[in-house]
Amino acid sequence: MIRKSLLFTAAACGLAMPAFAHNAWLLPSTTVLSDTQQSVTVDAGASTAPFEANHAPVNVEGIKVWAPDGSMGTAENAARSRYRSTFDVKIDKPGTWRIGMENNGVSGSFKVDGQPWMVGRRRGPPPGAPGAGGSGAGGPGAGGPGASGAAAGNPGGRPRIDPSRVVASVEEIPANATDLDLTETMSRNEFFVTAGEPSDTLFKPTGKGLEFVPVTMPTDLVSNEPAQFRFLVDGQPAKGLEVEVIPGGRRYRESDGTQKLTTDDQGVLTVNWPMAGMYWLNASLTDTKPGNPKAARRRMGYTATLEVLAP
Repeated sequence: MIRKSLLFTAAACGLAMPAFAHNAWLLPSTTVLSDTQQSVTVDAGASTAPFEANHAPVNVEGIKVWAPDGSMGTAENAARSRYRSTFDVKIDKPGTWRIGMENNGVSGSFKVDGQPWMVGRRRGPPPGAPGAGGSGAGGPGAGGPGASGAAAGNPGGRPRIDPSRVVASVEEIPANATDLDLTETMSRNEFFVTAGEPSDTLFKPTGKGLEFVPVTMPTDLVSNEPAQFRFLVDGQPAKGLEVEVIPGGRRYRESDGTQKLTTDDQGVLTVNWPMAGMYWLNASLTDTKPGNPKAARRRMGYTATLEVLAP
């Protein structure tokens, strides 16, 4: 379950899809503050083990900061290095903040005049525009020199789509497109910071997609004390949802300490924390209930970084 969800999470965070999936994570310097005169510094990266900066940085341009009163804050001092990105968030209001990334969109493939196209980050004009690829266009992916797939020097591999045959959104798919194979994606990757007394104003469910609704406040976690979180899908309990919880610091232990847990009939997950530290929580779910009529399926993901303190 985790490998599929990690690919999804990596895409949501602005990472190129690697051949071997890696975990995208956000690591705050702290999640509990005594007052509102402080800032939190955050590392953001992707690696095979959470919080180990050894693979790639995460693009933090899409970071969103929700203050406890519902207003939007900002990420400051963003920087990108070889294995991680960093940014700061000024915590200037009391209560519980929500900081992270959202991804909502549709991706996949289709054909125009028998030629493969994709929905993604467009690097060329839309179909039918001057210079767009098509049945009569030359160049890479057009069936001539430099054609995609095995003929392009990728024998047995996944066909490569000419960058000129990529559209930015479902709306740009032409009416004569065929062989649509589209997936709607909905994901979040986030953490929480409380200044002073915690607040629950940011945890009201929207009734859309996979949602995390804490029973135990996520900044009130203590080792050896169980915590509970409710998961919903379109506002209904996510019964039997598989969730993985992984503590940081794997390199210092003989085992990675992964817990593979399942929600109960009410969508409630119970987690026991064997030690203090930062934890990476991840859940994913695929169904056939996309909101976009052109999509065949929906992939939902949720990732959170949670800090557990010593008693």
